[in-house]
Amino acid sequence: MSECWSKADLHIHSNHSDGLARIPEIMDHVQENTDLDVIAITDHNTIEGALFAKALEDMYDFEVIVGEEISSRSGHVIGLYLEEHIPAGLSVSETIARIREQDGIAMIPHPFSNQGVFGPFGRNMFREAVNDLAFHALEVYNSIPYLGWANRVAAKMFTGGNGIAATGGSDAHVLQGIGTGYTLFRGSTAVDLRASIDRFETRAETGRGGLGLALRYARSIPKIRRQHAWNWERCEARQ
Repeated sequence: MSECWSKADLHIHSNHSDGLARIPEIMDHVQENTDLDVIAITDHNTIEGALFAKALEDMYDFEVIVGEEISSRSGHVIGLYLEEHIPAGLSVSETIARIREQDGIAMIPHPFSNQGVFGPFGRNMFREAVNDLAFHALEVYNSIPYLGWANRVAAKMFTGGNGIAATGGSDAHVLQGIGTGYTLFRGSTAVDLRASIDRFETRAETGRGGLGLALRYARSIPKIRRQHAWNWERCEARQ
C-alpha cells in the first residue's frame, strides 16, 4: 500500500455551467499555481467541460476525473468517474442509481447548505439517508466563503464515518478558488483516489482562501448569476 498522500480538488466549475474560467485556463492554473495531482470538473448538469478537460489531460502533470453536479429534485448530487451525462430533475435516489449504473462515485456536496440534499435543518434526515441512499462520499469541507456554518454541521455529522468517505472540494467558480478545499488521498492517481474512497481513508482539508477569495467572489457574483441562468435555460431546453 502506498505511503504517498496527494491532493485532489473534486468540485470545480467552468464556463460550461456557472464558472467564469474556460477549461484551458483551469488546466493551466492547476499546473502552474497548485500542487493538485487530481481534479474533477463538475459543471452543473453537463459533462461537456469535463470531457474537454479529460481530452487535454496528457498535456499536464495531473489527472482529470469526468464529473457532473446534478440538480436532483431535492438538492445537488455529484457524480464522479462518469462517461455519460445524467439529467437534472430526477429524485436523489434515482440520480445516485444513474451514477452507479456507470460505475461512478456518488458524492453529496455541501450537504447542509440551501442547495444541499439535507438542507440547513436536515441533521435528522442525514441519519436516515445514510441507510436509505447508497451514496459513497460526503463533502465535509467546501471552500465557498459563505458555507462555514454548513461545513461545521457536515463535519459534526460525519463523526464516526457512517460507512462513507469524507471529501473536500473548492466548489471553485473562479480560478483563484481552485485548491482552496481539497481531498487528501493515498497514492497519486485517479485510480488511487477511487481506491482511497472505497477504503474510507480520504480526508477533507482546507487550503488558502481567506478574505481575498471572499472579495473576489463578491465582485464576481453578477457574472456567476448570469452564467447560472444561462446554464438553467440550456438545461430546460434539453428536457
